[in-house]
Amino acid sequence: MTSTPASNMPLAALWMAGAIVSFSAMAVAGRNVSVELDTFELMTYRSIISLVLVLVIGGFAGTLGEISTRNFGLHVIRNLSHFTGQNLWFAAITMIPLAQVVALEFTSPIWVALLAPFFLAERLTPLRILVALLGFCGILIVARPDLSNIEIGSVLAAGSAIGFAGSAIATKILTRHQSITCILFWLALMQACFGLVMAGWDGLITWPSVQVMPWVVLVSFAGLGAHFCLTTALAHAPAVIVMPMDFARLPLVAMLGIVLFGESIDLWVFIGAAIIFGANYLNIAAEARRNKALT
Repeated sequence: MTSTPASNMPLAALWMAGAIVSFSAMAVAGRNVSVELDTFELMTYRSIISLVLVLVIGGFAGTLGEISTRNFGLHVIRNLSHFTGQNLWFAAITMIPLAQVVALEFTSPIWVALLAPFFLAERLTPLRILVALLGFCGILIVARPDLSNIEIGSVLAAGSAIGFAGSAIATKILTRHQSITCILFWLALMQACFGLVMAGWDGLITWPSVQVMPWVVLVSFAGLGAHFCLTTALAHAPAVIVMPMDFARLPLVAMLGIVLFGESIDLWVFIGAAIIFGANYLNIAAEARRNKALT
């Protein structure tokens, strides 16, 4: 935890603050877009705008030549997983409080730890099993499922975390051989195609109104901005320091839900989220110790 120069900590915190604000803005914008567009239509427009941004930024940076069809099948798997997770996430924020969605989203790193041994040739250690069990306990506390009346929004939010975990595992493999520009290009292009197919299967795709279009644009910019800020923060400080900062997103989103949408704060959501956070931190800290031992 002390291997990174202290002078980088404020910079990492600044970039992480940008990621938190961006993720929170995407949640608010997604809720406002839902009054007109379904999740597939939102993903279509978001991906088209993101594709334009990637091409423009890549053109200025001179990195468009890095785009290739290498590992094309893995790109398809990654983007199907992310597309599924993101659609479930956008659907969940229209059904349950934003804080509850974010709390369940925090289980994504736990799913990565649990699934990594099957896809990344990593060992399923006792600690990872403990992390998974703690995460599951956190899910039960956040969702508090009633078997006689299951809350669909909680199920969708939990499912989105699994989709994001699959995307993260595929991304980890892709980054060994391909650049960020290449990964983001296929992300935007493929998900635009997936969105068009799913949104247009009934022959009807809604065009966003003048009132909703700014929210659609905000979703696109916030999504790309959040991942850029998060990646940059990780370049300035270890994950064991950076990732716990993301926990600040929960109270921020909770306050936005109260102010903008009249949601109420549920103490159990914070208790469950704290358990999920603790499980994540245990895993990240163990990973940091393993990496330090290897260097």
